[in-house]
Amino acid sequence: MLPCRPVRAPVGQIAAPMFPDGIGWLNAEPIQMDRMLGRPVLIEFFDVCRVSSLRTLPYVKAWAAKYPGLRVISVHAPGYPPSHDLDVVRAAIQRLGIEHPVVVDNQMAVWRLYGNKGWPGRYLFDRTGKLVLVHYGEGEYADTERAIGECLGTEVEPMTPLRPEDAPGVLLEPQTADISLPADRGRLELVRDWADGEDWIAAADAGAAASFSYSAGAAYAALSEGGVEPGLYEVEGTVEAESPGLRLHGVQFTPVPPGPS
Repeated sequence: MLPCRPVRAPVGQIAAPMFPDGIGWLNAEPIQMDRMLGRPVLIEFFDVCRVSSLRTLPYVKAWAAKYPGLRVISVHAPGYPPSHDLDVVRAAIQRLGIEHPVVVDNQMAVWRLYGNKGWPGRYLFDRTGKLVLVHYGEGEYADTERAIGECLGTEVEPMTPLRPEDAPGVLLEPQTADISLPADRGRLELVRDWADGEDWIAAADAGAAASFSYSAGAAYAALSEGGVEPGLYEVEGTVEAESPGLRLHGVQFTPVPPGPS
């Protein structure tokens, strides 16, 4: 998802929704937003199979560690079938070093409550539980951190951008749109047979391949079945099945890093 400007909501108009009963949690016992009054709360929607979520995650983790007065809660909302598997999500959270609370939103109940529009989706609430910032996609990390400081009543020094394309005000080249399957099957050059599924295409036999052209910093394929661990794999324009049944769910792209100024 392309970055967009954060949206500041007038304080006092939009209150933080309550988490639904019975929803799953990792790294914490269930938390209710009304119990958070008196401290700002950052809600971040993410998916362990979305590269934009993984690129944003280091900032979210850093804010959780840097600002003890801030409550950070990530909401894992699955965009691909592998992301529905709790074992896959639990292993990814451990591998990625996520220590703050994570809501497991497999039924997209929290997503609907927020009217969330994509991955990642960021919502900052002040000490009174009112919304002060919304941001979709990568980027705007410095503005978010300054808003956190405002909620905490302290001046902050935003962290140094982790990548050149994260710098405030940087202009990025347009990048190739993500490939969703099977809807975007026509954007692929397929070798051998691939069968369409609900939200994937599957290789009929070993040696089947799917190639695509792109203009981006990097390409990541969401894969499962066929002898691979479910998740994201960086690829260079081609996905090749080593075993029958490999499922290709989609391809995502990262921004093109800016050139020398």
